[in-house]
Parts: sequence; structure tokens; C-alpha cells
Amino acid sequence: MPSTPATPTPRKDHLDALAVGLLLACCMFWGLQQVLVKAVMNEVAPLFQASVRCIGACVLLMLWCRLRGVPLFGRDGSLKAGLLAGVLFAAEFAFIYLGLRHTSASRLTVFLYTSPFWVAALVPLFVPSERLRPLQWLGMGCAFVAVAFAMREGWNGGSENNSSLGDVMGLAAGALWGLTTVVIRARNLTRISPEKLLFYQIACTALALPWLSWGLDESWSMDWSALAWASVLAQTVIGAFASYLTWMWMLGRYPATKISVFVFLTPLFALLFSTLLLGEVATPTLLAALALVAVGIVLVNRKPS
Repeated sequence: MPSTPATPTPRKDHLDALAVGLLLACCMFWGLQQVLVKAVMNEVAPLFQASVRCIGACVLLMLWCRLRGVPLFGRDGSLKAGLLAGVLFAAEFAFIYLGLRHTSASRLTVFLYTSPFWVAALVPLFVPSERLRPLQWLGMGCAFVAVAFAMREGWNGGSENNSSLGDVMGLAAGALWGLTTVVIRARNLTRISPEKLLFYQIACTALALPWLSWGLDESWSMDWSALAWASVLAQTVIGAFASYLTWMWMLGRYPATKISVFVFLTPLFALLFSTLLLGEVATPTLLAALALVAVGIVLVNRKPS
């Protein structure tokens, strides 16, 4: 049955309670996700791990769209921009998973979540209404300083072998994530359904990463432990499907710059989960950083008088 065009949902100029709740839930899982990936990396090769999760998420998304009657393959003028967003997304995750081989999950997460600066700097060039005011830039600065401050003790305490390579990969992944958001907003990909927008990204990743995994001679064995299966399942169902679909939905309804600043919470959640699951010590430095991030979020989301 052909679908009738839905009435466009009006965009909001601030984050409401629903948006804040969804963002907090997503950031909490994304902080846990880096720990899950790192925890089973010796058992499940990194790019193979990413490939399995995206292939599984594609299947779930197609089933979801079939049940809800959401078209994925109709012509709507979004193909070129959608493929560009998909290629950027695939490259981002290649850098994330490969970077985790060379540095800790918490360190890579910090560098990955520099993405809001790319969004804040580039989106206003295409969407003038999302230009940040000086007070909001101060909020962005507070959040970034908080993340760096929270991780300083870890950096000074030593890092894994060849961590500089992992750090560079984390920075590259952050830039690619920011550029993906810029493409989505600048090319008005939010006009298509969140499901189709997500499909472009995970489908491109599902097609590209297995070839890269094969080229790097990774093991494709699936004789995994219960922990490995649980990790990949959570990454697939919650991470690559549910949380990203929520993120795509929110990009179409809320300002990208105000959404993106929340991702500064994810490195702090990553550090918290590392403390709980890997036995790291939660210090007063972390608590102070959490408070500073909260201040930054308030400043960025403060309405002009």
C-alpha cells in the first residue's frame, strides 16, 4: 500500500524534557559501548565485530520498516547525499574499531567526542539559524575542558603501547562523525525518514567493513564466549539500531548544535563504566568534571532573553 506523505513535524529551537531524556540514555549506552568493544577485542576482531553489528542492524531496520510501512528504496533525491553520509559513517567506525586496538576505550572516546566542534563550526555555514552565540561557545568550551580534565589523570598515569596512533584515529573518527552530521543538515537529509537516513549509514558500513576486515586478514571465527555474544548483541540491537535511529529522529526535530553538545557526557560515562567494569578508581576529578559538563550544557541550551 503506497504511503501518504506525512505532515512535517515542526523543528524546535530548544531541547525539551523528551530530548534531554533520550540524549542522556543514548550517551550512557555509547559510553558503555566503547567498554564493551574493548572488552572482547581479543576474542572478536575489531572490524569483524563492527561488520557483524552493522549487518545485524540492517536486518533489524529492514524488518522495522517493513512492519511500519516505511519505504527505504523510493526515489526522493537523497541518494547522492545519503551515500556520502554513509561513506563518512563507515570511515568513522573503521577508525573507532581500529583505534581501540592501540589505545584505551576511555582515551579514544575523549578524542572521538570532539565531533561537536566540527558541527558547531560548520553547520552554521549552511544553516544560519543554528549559529552559536558567545555564551553558547563558552558552554562548549566548559564541556571540552571538563572532558580533558577528567581524563588528565589517566593520561599522566601512562597509556597502552602505541597509544598515539589510537589517539589520532579517535580524532579522525570525531571529525568524520561531525562531518556526517554536517552533511545531514546541509543537504537537508532530515527531510527523509529517520529510518532511511540510518539505513544509508549502516548499509554502507555493512558493505564496506567486511572487505576491509578481510583485507587486514582478521579472523572471522564465531566461536565466542557468552560475554562476546552479549557484547555484539548489545552493540547491534541497542547501539547500531535503537540508539542511532533515535539520534537520526532527533536531528530532524532539534538544533544539531544543541544536540551535539550532549555527546560530551559520553566520555564521562565511559570513564564511569570503565571504573565499574574494569576496576578503575573514580576520583574527585571525575565528579568535578561532571559538574562542569552540566554547566556547559546549561549554557549551550540557554534561550536568548
